[in-house]
Amino acid sequence: MKQLLLITIIFSAVVSRTISADAQEYKPDTLWHVTMQPLQISGERTWENDTARYRYNQMKYYVTTVMPYVNEAVAMYHQLESKTKAEGLSKKGRKLFVKTKEAELKEKFDAEVKELNETQGMLMIKLIARQTGVNIYDMLSEYKSTLTATKWLGWGKLHGFNINKRYAPEKEPMLENIMESLDYPLPSLYDEKQILTVN
Repeated sequence: MKQLLLITIIFSAVVSRTISADAQEYKPDTLWHVTMQPLQISGERTWENDTARYRYNQMKYYVTTVMPYVNEAVAMYHQLESKTKAEGLSKKGRKLFVKTKEAELKEKFDAEVKELNETQGMLMIKLIARQTGVNIYDMLSEYKSTLTATKWLGWGKLHGFNINKRYAPEKEPMLENIMESLDYPLPSLYDEKQILTVN
């Protein structure tokens, strides 16, 4: 019995030395990396209560109401960015271009936007910030003036909303869920985040 135990111990020591020596000699030259496409999994939502269902449906309705204005504002923001960053554009030319675009936007949407309620207006501001990665305060400072931006910052704070805040998708699970369901995935300018559930 002692001999068998001694042979087992010696055999284990030899095998472990051989394995560790092989492991040190083996140096792979290729690392495999696989990128998989995101997978959408959907199912019938179960609601905690009727209030939660109502809030979700109301927010979804509000989002679908403001998205045409959000899309237009985002497109205009990108136009402003590309035009005003162009070389050779004078300060006067830049100001004139911004005023022209502002007038276009007002003519097209002023009456409709004035019909939005306060919650829809705040949601629109939040979604513009989401889609561009820039908060409204910074946009107003850049294209209007710091005085105008400060005025609207004060108005927002008076109504419980801060326009000088970067959009944080992890703090908006319900909104992110709705945007995903409407085919507006989180723009790539954000770090990759997964919003898993919303109650």
